[in-house]
Amino acid sequence: MTVFYLPDPPYFLLVAALVAGLASGKAFEATLRAGIQEWARSKSSRSLANLRSIRLLLPYIGINLGIVGFLICGLEIFGFTFTLACAVAIPLTILIALLVWYQLNVLLTQLEQGGSRALDLDMLEP
Repeated sequence: MTVFYLPDPPYFLLVAALVAGLASGKAFEATLRAGIQEWARSKSSRSLANLRSIRLLLPYIGINLGIVGFLICGLEIFGFTFTLACAVAIPLTILIALLVWYQLNVLLTQLEQGGSRALDLDMLEP
């Protein structure tokens, strides 16, 4: 049985996961911003459909991997075993990632159908 050595507590891994998640978040933001600007210039539904592809999914997966690593290390710092930390962090991150991805797709669909006015919350009447 091979046992992997992880520093106790894994502070370095915590910081590395945080940095990886932030870097992926910056790439996600830049990709999303560029895709929305391209759509605004062309008003083509194809550009928003392309935005939902692997081009945006890869940085999003990077964000979630950073979150999983951060949560696992954070839980280990608070005394959880590695197995228990994984059992908590992985399902929690997957659930939240799926919900956020679904909401992003809903917002992109609203943007595509109604333009930027569809997303303007200040224009809603009480």
